[in-house]
Order: sequence, then structure tokens, then C-alpha cells
Amino acid sequence: MVGAGISTPSGIPDFRSPGSGLYSNLQQYDIPYPEAIFELGFFFHNPKPFFMLAKELYPGHYRPNVTHYFLRLLHDKELLLRLYTQNIDGLERASGIPASKLVEAHGTFVTATCTVCRRSFSGEDIWADVMADRVPRCPVCTGVVKPDIVFFGEQLPARFLLHMADFALADLLLILGTSLEVC
Repeated sequence: MVGAGISTPSGIPDFRSPGSGLYSNLQQYDIPYPEAIFELGFFFHNPKPFFMLAKELYPGHYRPNVTHYFLRLLHDKELLLRLYTQNIDGLERASGIPASKLVEAHGTFVTATCTVCRRSFSGEDIWADVMADRVPRCPVCTGVVKPDIVFFGEQLPARFLLHMADFALADLLLILGTSLEVC
């Protein structure tokens, strides 16, 4: 089970470290309080700040580090039953861990969904809009297309509950880069 702390050596800020954490540096996005950037109500009111931040966090800007490759080595040696991650940076996938071994508890940029008609998109479909500072829109209904990142108040992905039996099957549970707190 991993969290943001494993990605800080790759240059990605964690959320809560004083001074350097993501929540400490969100003033530039013109939001009422830091957590608003991941709240659905605020997103529906004003999605622009989220997409400005998403541009910085979108997969491809950062590279996996030694911890990601250690986890990949566990997979390669058939010692990894499953990797539960709180991260949305995609570095576990980028290190070569297959999607079948991943449970992305807080979602992913790999897929996206229209907030109105629920049409599914690949993350690549909205990448150009995000990089051009445009809010991605559905070509069918013009609704906002949101990456499948879990916002505050949203349910965890179904895959998270699907693999709950993993915990009873595991010989060892590693917890890396997370306090396991959700505030």
C-alpha cells in the first residue's frame, strides 16, 4: 500500500507537508480553501482550478524512482499480490506494474468520464485540452469531462472493494509513503 511519499523523490509534492505540500501552495489557483480543488461541488461550480493543477500532475511530467522500481521488482519476482495506491500520478504504471496488479484507490488520469452523459474517454482524449489550459468538454453533450480521480465525497473505485480478499491472502503488507490518513 503506497501513498504520495513514494513519489516525492520524483519531484511530485505530497499533499500535507508544511511549506512544500500541495495544499500549502494552492493560492495561485484562486480557491476558497485548499481542499476545494478536490471537492465535487466546487468542481461543478468552477472546474478551471482543478484543470490548472491537473496540468501539473498529469502523467508524463515525472519519472518513476527507485521505490517504484522496487515495487516493480516485487512484481517481476512474483512476490506482489496487489499494489494499492493512493497516488494519482501514474508512476506505478509507468514503472511497468501491470494494471491488473494495481488498485488505484484515489482514481487515475488514465480514464475520464463526462459529468453529464457519463460517456467514457481515455485520459489521452482530454490531454490536449488540459495542456492548453482548456476545460475538456464532451463532444456529444458538451458536459465537462473529468479525469477518473476520486474527489472528496465520491465512492472509492469498485476495484478497491473487489480485491478486499487480498489482505487475508497476503504474507506481508508494506505501507510506504503514507500515513493512511484522509482528512
